[in-house]
Amino acid sequence: MDLELTPDQTGLQEAVRKLAEGRFPRDRVRALADRPGAVDRELWRELADLGVFSLRLPEADGGIGLGWADAALVFEELGRALVPGPLVWAHLAAGVVEGAATGAVVVGGMERDDGAGLVEHLDALDTLVVLDDGGIWRVDPSEVEADPVAVPLDPLTPVHRVTRLSQGERLAGAETAVEWRTAGAALASAFLLGLADEATTLAVGYARERRQFDRPIGSFQAVKHLLADMVVRVEVARAAVYAAGVTLDQPDVGPPARAVAAAKVCAADAAVGNAKTCVQVHGGMGFTWEVDAHLFLKRAYALEPVFGSRDEHADVMAGFLEDATTI
Repeated sequence: MDLELTPDQTGLQEAVRKLAEGRFPRDRVRALADRPGAVDRELWRELADLGVFSLRLPEADGGIGLGWADAALVFEELGRALVPGPLVWAHLAAGVVEGAATGAVVVGGMERDDGAGLVEHLDALDTLVVLDDGGIWRVDPSEVEADPVAVPLDPLTPVHRVTRLSQGERLAGAETAVEWRTAGAALASAFLLGLADEATTLAVGYARERRQFDRPIGSFQAVKHLLADMVVRVEVARAAVYAAGVTLDQPDVGPPARAVAAAKVCAADAAVGNAKTCVQVHGGMGFTWEVDAHLFLKRAYALEPVFGSRDEHADVMAGFLEDATTI
């Protein structure tokens, strides 16, 4: 398994990072909380023009023809910039839902029987895709009966609690639904990796600038240990996320479900842990609305259960361990 980035992959990552820095500066991202569903359609189409959604489609179908490992790099950069919206669902729906790849329509999704009955970004959606044991279904968002959560955990991830949901039009079978769940968890893990990495950058930057006793607080041993732990969590998560992307592209390397489960556990641990530490390094200021640290923590908490929580994916990993002991 080769986890070294090729020149093309490095170029792809840099292109997405530049777009995110130019079009999604932190002030503009914060302002998106006031948009319907926290989605700006002009920015959504710019993401589509860059190939965020059509990345894996064959060139003959208007895509770029890349793989899951490349998609993971893109979503890592989107996570670093805190880009809001149903990004993973739109990527999965490209080539299945007309207009998803080009950004002409905004596609979101949910699990029919997840117990919570929550759907994100409902007010921005043109199409809602629903996963269940029978497959993948298209539902008209205007026909969904749902109550908005007045104060969502993440202001950039508005949530509705669904009270009535029709069966919808079938788009694909049960096998494809399983594939979407696995791939969706991989992309969510990549996004969490980006959150964890940027939270580290934010904490390190503050530790260099903030001074106590005429010294930067980053020079104190206790703070050094916190920052070092953040770096370690990021690198462990990066190895797991990149391995999941490679395994999805090359299933002969090992079971994709196992690699993706490891990625989700490591990336969620890194994102939540690093966001908490970022708040801590900022001290009393870290708890205020003005400091960006809380945005990373809230997004990490909101994204952690999507396409399977840490506990659910830990159970998947445990299942593979049990199978190995019986051989």
